[in-house]
Amino acid sequence: MKDVMQHFRPEEQSFIVQVNDWMNDVRNQYTPKLTSFLDPRQVMIIQSLVGENSDVKMKAYGAFSQAERQRVILYPDYFEPQISDFMIEIFELNYPSKFIQLKHPDVLGSLLGMGLNRSKFGDIRLNEQKIQFVVQKEISNFVEINLEAINKVKVHLKSLDENAQLLENDEQWREQQDTVSSLRLDAILATAYKISRQKATQLIQSSYVKVNYRLQENSSFDLTEGDLLSVRGYGRLEISSIEGRTKKDKIRINFKKLERNS
Repeated sequence: MKDVMQHFRPEEQSFIVQVNDWMNDVRNQYTPKLTSFLDPRQVMIIQSLVGENSDVKMKAYGAFSQAERQRVILYPDYFEPQISDFMIEIFELNYPSKFIQLKHPDVLGSLLGMGLNRSKFGDIRLNEQKIQFVVQKEISNFVEINLEAINKVKVHLKSLDENAQLLENDEQWREQQDTVSSLRLDAILATAYKISRQKATQLIQSSYVKVNYRLQENSSFDLTEGDLLSVRGYGRLEISSIEGRTKKDKIRINFKKLERNS
């Protein structure tokens, strides 16, 4: 267990312990374990832990193609998960889109405003005509009954099956390479988004930056391979690899930025 812990940040250790408990339950009870919706970092942690234990397997599913937030099933050898086992309900939200355009934060805020924890629902996708989102089937009736309006706009929910035409992701990860003076959060933000270190520090101290889905307000926080950054107003960034130093003692890094295709 200690060998596993050293590969992850201290704040992730409680989740690692929880995953280890889930895996032990699968072994001891010989039955599958279904999680709530997890973020990509959490899914990656589970993949790392399962990779070292052939007696427990895993599958992740979030309904949408390239879904970001997914539910995971941990299961013993005899079990073969089906889509229905992930207990996911897909909703399409209809509203007068000719007169008003609802946005992602509007839908997210309304779901959270109903008292739902973020782990209870997955991705939210939308275009100019429609909005689709997924929730745990265990709470689908609650959502269907209580979600009547978003930003005072009347909405109507329709349940979809997994064969329905679902909205595609209009964003794509694009690879880039650059050099930085250090692996500090402010230094990498400044380089990746072509802004000053002062501006990067302002974003961090204004609670606009998350690292691995956790708010990070320390400008000197050191980043490492695999870290995912979310910067309000700028988008998301992932550290793909750290390639060593140049002759001028700069650190060469490969990273990916999430950009819209349009």
